[in-house]
Amino acid sequence: MIGKLTGLVDSVSVSTAIIDVGGVGYEVTMGARQLGALPPVGQPVSLAIDTYMREDGVRLYGFASEHERAWFRALQTVQGVGAKVALAVLGSLTVADLANAVALQDKAHVSRAQGVGPKVAARIVAELKDKMPALAPAISVPGGVPSPVTELPEGLAARDAVSALTNLGYAHGEAASAVSAAIRMAGNEAGAAELIRLGLKELSQ
Repeated sequence: MIGKLTGLVDSVSVSTAIIDVGGVGYEVTMGARQLGALPPVGQPVSLAIDTYMREDGVRLYGFASEHERAWFRALQTVQGVGAKVALAVLGSLTVADLANAVALQDKAHVSRAQGVGPKVAARIVAELKDKMPALAPAISVPGGVPSPVTELPEGLAARDAVSALTNLGYAHGEAASAVSAAIRMAGNEAGAAELIRLGLKELSQ
């Protein structure tokens, strides 16, 4: 099983890229957003790979990070979602956008992905909500020193946003810091949905 490829971008088509690893070209299926983020032809790239063994051959799906690949796998646990639909979702939405949509149960945002109807989008946001803590990226602290406690921002919207982020698996201090940064960007009058969106963007950096 191939879990990672590091090589040079050989060519890019509508739905695949050829990655040259030591003279061997691997055809990797990717979403539109992932393909658009690849470096120019001839430049190095490292991709997280999900390998599918099929009767007609082996198919490799490529992602910018292991976290993105984890979402790809989680999406396929939803009824009616296969590799094609999961790739379409991640090809349209960033991991942060998808996490935000699940946290807010925003099926309309998920249904923007090609081939994802309202019923499938509703199942995605409903069935993935309980799996969010496992999908949240690990938060590592340099030297193993605990992160300082961050004071909870004032206001109901801020508290709701912090609560939503901690429910996604982030540490309380990390969530509070992210929401504080979101308030600085959006202002004190921003609603919880906007603070969650900006907070997730802050945490994903």
